[in-house]
Amino acid sequence: MREDLALRGMSVATIDIYVRCARKFAEHFGRSPCAMGMREVRAFLLHLTGRGLSPSTLCVYRGALRFLYGVTLDRPHELERLPRPRVPMRVPVVLSGTEVERLLGAMSRANHRVALMLAYGAGLRVGEICRLRVDDIDAKRMVLRIRNAKRGRERYVMLSARLLRELRIYWMAAGLVGPMLFPGNAGRIRITRAAIQKAVAVAARRAGLSKPVSPHTLRHSFATHLLEVGTDLRTLQVLLGHASIESTTRYLHVSTARVQSLTSPLDALGTTEGRARG
Repeated sequence: MREDLALRGMSVATIDIYVRCARKFAEHFGRSPCAMGMREVRAFLLHLTGRGLSPSTLCVYRGALRFLYGVTLDRPHELERLPRPRVPMRVPVVLSGTEVERLLGAMSRANHRVALMLAYGAGLRVGEICRLRVDDIDAKRMVLRIRNAKRGRERYVMLSARLLRELRIYWMAAGLVGPMLFPGNAGRIRITRAAIQKAVAVAARRAGLSKPVSPHTLRHSFATHLLEVGTDLRTLQVLLGHASIESTTRYLHVSTARVQSLTSPLDALGTTEGRARG
């Protein structure tokens, strides 16, 4: 299964998650998946539902098992009629500009602070930040090259003047000699997602933010704030690296600037405009 996922071009993180889901399925019944099928998969997913797992997590299990049977076990019709959990739409958490400044100011280490500036200033995913190389910074064209993004895509994103200054200060202070912009500790070639996520959680508590904050919150804030200043959805889609415009349109539900600019029909009651509607 690992080999099939790698040949499909899945990321290391996705491979690990899918294989872990398949392993838990096999361990639950104590049997090889080869000797099981639709009945056991349905029972397993119902068991997970009873444990209170979220619909989005159930979708990951469903995707892993469909891949296991459809590709690795070469039984593509086995799970064709497996229902897909209905995932409720939730608007992402977004920070205000003031809250972003407070969060950045609470970062204790320069590399973590610059990493968060990349998430907010360029809309990068945490994995994209970890994989960023020094030669991905194009100061002449004022862009960042994002390689090996989700599903193997590449794209260019804007490089703000402030972010470029911070990157140069960090590069000189860190004395970087290798290719990676954020080298890891203990011999690791690059910083880990967990290290950035932990740093954000600590900084959020230190900054006194009541909202749940993760590195992805900065990406959500980047998208929402751009939308609020008039950036069109197609441009935003390219900057975020979304395969589908549907993924980008979710930010229409988050942008409060558009909502606040509207006039409620309640306010029009008793006015000339309200009487005209009558």
